[in-house]
Amino acid sequence: MKALVVDDDLDLADVVSFTLRRAGFETILAYDGQAALDRWQSESPDLIILDINLPKLDGIKVCQRIREQSDTPIILLTVRTDEDDIVHGLEIGADDYVVKPFSPRQLVARAEAVLRRAGSPPLTSSPITVNDLTLDPTRHEVRGSGDLLAHLTPLESRLLEILMINHNQVLLTETLIDHIWGPAGGDRSMLKQLIYRVRQKIEKDTSKPVHIQTVPGVGYTFITRNA
Repeated sequence: MKALVVDDDLDLADVVSFTLRRAGFETILAYDGQAALDRWQSESPDLIILDINLPKLDGIKVCQRIREQSDTPIILLTVRTDEDDIVHGLEIGADDYVVKPFSPRQLVARAEAVLRRAGSPPLTSSPITVNDLTLDPTRHEVRGSGDLLAHLTPLESRLLEILMINHNQVLLTETLIDHIWGPAGGDRSMLKQLIYRVRQKIEKDTSKPVHIQTVPGVGYTFITRNA
């Protein structure tokens, strides 16, 4: 596996690179956003560890440009004051984030988790239709009454897929987190943000959702109209 490590802190980049090499990764380094795009295009890494605060082109823009062309797994490196950037990064398709300072063990666990998810096929390769919504889990597209509603990020697609397949069943919060991020990643806050983003794409009124319902203290369910 090849990992692209992008950070303008040369010492931290070297530490991250060393940590990943010890875990069996081949590593490539870049120290600014433009160099990150150049190395991504020339090296085709399997994983990208991407700092948000970069010179020339910030990490959010780098993530956005990569997502326009590829589903390469991306883990953002952030500091605790970057909460808005974290949310925005997840909205445009980042797979996970790690808050500085972090332990080498944590970073490796997150890296291995996103790679496992990236290699996991959809639960079904066939489009899923519930109510007037149709999800194509291989194309990450959702349609309403035949019309394209939205393109989904891989994480959004995984969430909607498991909810639609198990429509009218309440899925525990922990079950959803484990399916989407795996045991080494994800938490209730990230799931809540992901639910909100999917609702924005499929619900006419996110304050009164008709498809994805919250079951307080338990989890979420996808409701059919004739249930």
